[in-house]
Amino acid sequence: MTDIALQVSDLQRHFPMGQSLLRAALGRTAQSVRAVDGVGFNIQRGQTFSLVGESGCGKSTLARLVAGLDTPTGGHVRFSDAGKTSHRIQMIFQDPYASLNPRYRVGTAIAEPIRFQKLLPEAAVLPRVHELLRQVGLAAADAAKFPHEFSGGQRQRVSIARALAGNPTFLVCDEPTSALDVSVQAQILNLLRQLQAELGLTCLFISHNLAVINYVSHDVGVMYLGRLVEVAPTRVLFEAPKHPYTQMLLAALPRLDTRGREQPPIMGEIPSPLAPPSGCAFHPRCPHANARCQSELPTLQDAPDGSRIACHAVAEGRIPVSLFT
Repeated sequence: MTDIALQVSDLQRHFPMGQSLLRAALGRTAQSVRAVDGVGFNIQRGQTFSLVGESGCGKSTLARLVAGLDTPTGGHVRFSDAGKTSHRIQMIFQDPYASLNPRYRVGTAIAEPIRFQKLLPEAAVLPRVHELLRQVGLAAADAAKFPHEFSGGQRQRVSIARALAGNPTFLVCDEPTSALDVSVQAQILNLLRQLQAELGLTCLFISHNLAVINYVSHDVGVMYLGRLVEVAPTRVLFEAPKHPYTQMLLAALPRLDTRGREQPPIMGEIPSPLAPPSGCAFHPRCPHANARCQSELPTLQDAPDGSRIACHAVAEGRIPVSLFT
């Protein structure tokens, strides 16, 4: 059994909203958005843990917390190095058009983390840049080009090379293929899987695309309004989703056996994070909700198949397990 590379426990990130003069005059306290609210999970070394959920559920905020780009309000992010002197984290961002400085040649951008961290003597930097470009499927001569001379998929390859330049043990991938054409997405996903196998990388992968999640993940966490509602091995999640929100997400996927039949829509919309519902935040959209769901917040409970579910209806046996096989 693989060991744990990352432990996230009770992680929180709350963003206070500005206190208006009217609210102050009425004696009301300032509101806050609980973008991440008590999230916990582990990632096994050399594996990919993915987070999925609708826009605004807190996935990207959680990614920034793990990458160290934002400071948590509470909770802990702990890396285990298993005898290594230190861990190194790098992040691959969503938009390759925005994540590269247009004034830097590609070689300069890739060399920057090497020079900043003093990983190699200066004479070895350019050969390492050339090696990284070849590793991601580009040519050594591309080091002299500017970002505008590349296609979207090529720019994302450059971004991956830049991330690898820091010799990471852990990669945070925040929707790295969502800005790309479908055919190019497949190439980038295959490249990431290949690099993970070759370099032994551990990954946190963020996406709203369930097909992508199914392809790259070992384990999946489903987020809703800042909290995890289901965590499971990928196969278990896609074959037997237990939380009603996960079931709705998967039921909306196009399937060959339902061609020509209308797919059931996901009921309602995500409530405002400024005024989340009491109890289970999903209860206004859930067909199985009762009075307990409206008043009591569910916590993740272990299931025999290795999944964890935060749902009173599942715990009480009020909801059937849908099979997607």
